[in-house]
Amino acid sequence: MTLHELDTAVYAHQWVALAGDHVAGVGQTGPEALRLARRNWPKQKQFTLRYVEPEGGEPLLIPPLLEQLLPFVEQLDQPIYVVGGAVRDMLNGRLPHDLDLMVGAGAITCGFRMGDFLGAPAYVMDKVRDVARIVLAEQETTIDIARQRGESLADDLRDRDLTINALALPVAARTSASVVDVVGGQADLANGLIRQASPNALLQDPVRGLRVVRMSLKLGFAIEAETAANTRLSLRLREATSPERIRDELFNLVRVDPAGALRILHELDGLAAIVPPLAPLVGVSQSAPHVRDVWGHTLWVLEWLGQVEAAVAGQPCSPPELGEWLAPWRDELQAHLARPVPGHIDGHLLWRWAAVLHDVGKPATKTVEESGRIRFFGHDKVGADMAADFLRSLHLSSEAVNHVAQTVAGHMRPLLMTHEGHSPTRRTIYRFFKRAGKAGVDVALLSLADHLGTYGGVGDGAAWHRLGHIVTQLLRHYFEHYEETVRPVPLVSGRELMKQLQLPQGPDVGRLLAILEEAQAAGEIGTAEEALALARANFV
Repeated sequence: MTLHELDTAVYAHQWVALAGDHVAGVGQTGPEALRLARRNWPKQKQFTLRYVEPEGGEPLLIPPLLEQLLPFVEQLDQPIYVVGGAVRDMLNGRLPHDLDLMVGAGAITCGFRMGDFLGAPAYVMDKVRDVARIVLAEQETTIDIARQRGESLADDLRDRDLTINALALPVAARTSASVVDVVGGQADLANGLIRQASPNALLQDPVRGLRVVRMSLKLGFAIEAETAANTRLSLRLREATSPERIRDELFNLVRVDPAGALRILHELDGLAAIVPPLAPLVGVSQSAPHVRDVWGHTLWVLEWLGQVEAAVAGQPCSPPELGEWLAPWRDELQAHLARPVPGHIDGHLLWRWAAVLHDVGKPATKTVEESGRIRFFGHDKVGADMAADFLRSLHLSSEAVNHVAQTVAGHMRPLLMTHEGHSPTRRTIYRFFKRAGKAGVDVALLSLADHLGTYGGVGDGAAWHRLGHIVTQLLRHYFEHYEETVRPVPLVSGRELMKQLQLPQGPDVGRLLAILEEAQAAGEIGTAEEALALARANFV
């Protein structure tokens, strides 16, 4: 049979070895087809390999990395598939960022061979499950290669969480006709539906329940009724898995859409199990100017957070003053939020978590005055402790926990500054950052979303512009006058202080240095002589 007479119905999903235009061999892999071709055509010196796809498929958006892998795949003596989200993305016309590949056996060995072919390092991810990872630093992408679970490809796909993730594509394939779909994932993808791959798929692992929420948010898909019911059950199994796995999936949710994620978790009765500090917020009423209960206010703050983020990114935002106020320090704010934090996270994620948890102290501090006015005295401090306890339960680093706790503890301070009726003094700004540290930047940004989430918009225009003035002053001093107002360069050292005042080493030295630092930040002293004079006046 010649190439032009090739019967795709006969050879579909297989490799053929061609001698010119003639089919010389066929097999499940390139090497298998070549072995048969050499046996059938012993005098032929050269053969061309081709993977045959069924007719009728649509061309897929293939990432360049798969094209790069084709010569490697041609020499691989077992079938290899792209699986999961990458296939879903290609069917949706999107280029996948990372790749999950699957082979029948020897995944770690295959991974190291592939890494060598690509000139990239490979690592053992899971020796027991036979999983390897290749890291392509320049492309900022990874390839995970795993051994199939079960006796066949179909068994593996049926064991996955969602139908839209239970899809496979031969690495050499280029059209939708080659997609392996044993549970109706393509139909659910076309219909915008999140459906479990099997009746027990979600009950094996609470992380799968969180993944249902994330996929619904990410794709804008509805959750099928039985899948929603099993997601409810799955979320209650939090204690059945490690805090780290819950944390990582929660972080993914907050990265995608924090307000949407929490709303779905609430609808699925999952708040108490997954984010316990948030569950008591539902139904806790508040007095004016709040127009929603604490839960509704929290969701609003998270929605308005997106407008603050747009302003930081230099994108159109509402209200437009956000962009005007933050524009002078846009680059600095972007760098602040993008800074790496231990645990493979960044400052942006911590800021979002502070917004999620900023009012968790309100239910425990709620009081009602005789007039009926509702108060939450001390909710910022109580909430900071609750936020810290929750994040520690997820095994976050101390740096991450402390930063979020400081942001929650300080989230009321910009508002309180607006009540003073004048521009914040240098001393006030110094004390603000002395307490908050670099979390003060997060506090300033969060206060804007907090105001908007209180009124459902600008509301009290005068209060809004007073807050804007406070925020811009805080940011100006932090980014432009750091060594003058926020953390002044000492005029005298502790050693010099001890020498000039004949002080022994002890707490008095630290106390005097703190007095001098605040006075310097306030602009009251500016030379070493003035510093020593003030120290003498305060030494008893």
